Amino acid sequence: MKFLKWFFITLLGLVLALVLYVTVIFDPNDFKPQIVELVKKQTGRELAIGSDLSWTFFPSLGIELGKITLSNPEGFKNASMVSVNQVVAEVALMPLLKKEVEISQLNLDGLTLMLETQKDGRNSFDGLAGNADKKSVSKGATQNTASSHATLARLDIGGIAITNTQITNIDHLSQSEQVFALKELTLGRFQLGEFAPLKYEFAATMPDMAVTSQGEGQIKVAQDLQTITINDFVVNNQVTGEGIPNGSLKADLTTSLVVALDKQTLSLVLSSFSAANINANGKLDIAYGSKVPQVVAKLEVGDVDLDALLPKHEGEAAKQDKPKDKPTAKPSKAIEPDLTAMKSVNLDVDVRIKSVKVANLKTQNWVMKLLLKGGVADIKQLSADLYGGKINATAKLDGREKVANYQFDKRLSGVDIRALLIDMAEVDLLDGKANFNVAGKGRSLVPDNLKRNLIANGQFEITDGAIHGVNIPQMIREAKAKLGGDLSASSGSTEKKTDFTSMTGSFNVAKGVVTNPDLDMASPLIRLKGAGTANIISEALDYKLTTSVVGSLEGQGGDTRDSLYGVEIPFAISGTMSEPKFALDTKALLDSKLKDETNKLKDSLFKKFGGL
Repeated sequence: MKFLKWFFITLLGLVLALVLYVTVIFDPNDFKPQIVELVKKQTGRELAIGSDLSWTFFPSLGIELGKITLSNPEGFKNASMVSVNQVVAEVALMPLLKKEVEISQLNLDGLTLMLETQKDGRNSFDGLAGNADKKSVSKGATQNTASSHATLARLDIGGIAITNTQITNIDHLSQSEQVFALKELTLGRFQLGEFAPLKYEFAATMPDMAVTSQGEGQIKVAQDLQTITINDFVVNNQVTGEGIPNGSLKADLTTSLVVALDKQTLSLVLSSFSAANINANGKLDIAYGSKVPQVVAKLEVGDVDLDALLPKHEGEAAKQDKPKDKPTAKPSKAIEPDLTAMKSVNLDVDVRIKSVKVANLKTQNWVMKLLLKGGVADIKQLSADLYGGKINATAKLDGREKVANYQFDKRLSGVDIRALLIDMAEVDLLDGKANFNVAGKGRSLVPDNLKRNLIANGQFEITDGAIHGVNIPQMIREAKAKLGGDLSASSGSTEKKTDFTSMTGSFNVAKGVVTNPDLDMASPLIRLKGAGTANIISEALDYKLTTSVVGSLEGQGGDTRDSLYGVEIPFAISGTMSEPKFALDTKALLDSKLKDETNKLKDSLFKKFGGL
């Protein structure tokens, strides 16, 4: 027992002697010149430690230092790349012997990074890698991987505070500057397996926008260090800038997150999201362990008004302010969008949207099911309610080549075609309930090329409708009256509309032109048949039709068959989709009238001669 007693007394004496030596005789600041010299040798940079290093050894092992700077390479605008105001770290000594880590405090204040990229491509990080051997790095990485499953008996952090951090990135090549400021990142009392409060406040200033963000929630790290859980994390963001819709956008969300480091998976639950009056919730699962991450997302979205996100029109004043003496800049040539990012992720997305308004087009109850794999996007289902009817579509976009190609199949049923055309294209031409289906394919996503390269065909049927802008029976009545000598005949206040019971036809699209070879319109008064084209690039219309009278031109209640019954009269539609022009061939009508009078005269003479 005396042996053990003197053994522990001797051991304690050695420890006290060591502490006395370190605290009284040993001065850590003696090593500052050596540290500075080592950094200089390895990186070519100047390291400065302005304040004295101070150590604590019992009951905690700690260090405090400050006023640290690391220089930028020679010739850079900013002399210092890194500067730190103060670093404080203290770890309880005795728990370390039991594989327990107890950090009293960990504070970092006033970290400033001044990063530059020169016009010749040199940047602030050049030379920092030193002469480290790649093999040793690889070996270290392997060792870290092998020991990644090590566990701690206990980890206890009194608190972490990172304050007043700023990163400035200056690119002399693009003449741009970005400033990122982490005003605050704090973690409260933290222990493995227990939730701890987490809070941050962040701001960024870029050439075209400014961002502020702050968030607060709870974080937990599992005892085996393999699972990270974040609960009820509330984030508030504000983005401003000329490129932002209407100059400002506020986005708030509440989310929970689970990261499984061993399985390399991430699961996020979006409890709520709101931005620009858009509300949503959903779930996101990511498996990031493979070369191409797998993402599965389900999202429920409320009312979406995309028109509200577009910049407000500034009227004609902006056009008038434009100098007239300067020639208009030649528009830059459109280029194909880069879709290589489609290969970097595989998606399985299911989105439900209550309503969408875009370009004044109103739709409801959207359902979209999308699969993205290997650079090919496959829309398995795209459906919505619109204007009293429904749209169902499938589509595929192949982004593996430089010029993308696509194919689609779309069907509309029971749609109010007049309301749709007015809202979508400001065209008031047709009325009625429309059934429409089209299947097509094409290459290129440049708008003009998209129209030119589109190849499609389909059919349409419109019932109980009307052609707006023209009253064909009235045109025939007027022409007939004038040919009969009544030059005062005019339409007066007659409504310019031609009612029909049905309009059917098929069409094909090629080289930017829609060809309709078999238009057939039936109404109680007339029949309209023929063919024509519509140019989807210039919007020009060119229809050559024939109309014939099948009922009394006097309209409903007329008992006498019209004298033009069955006569085919050429009828043309020209102009544009927004301003169509209608023309009746009066010469053909005159010919038919003369023929009719001749036939009547023959009948009269025949009766007279036959009566002799």
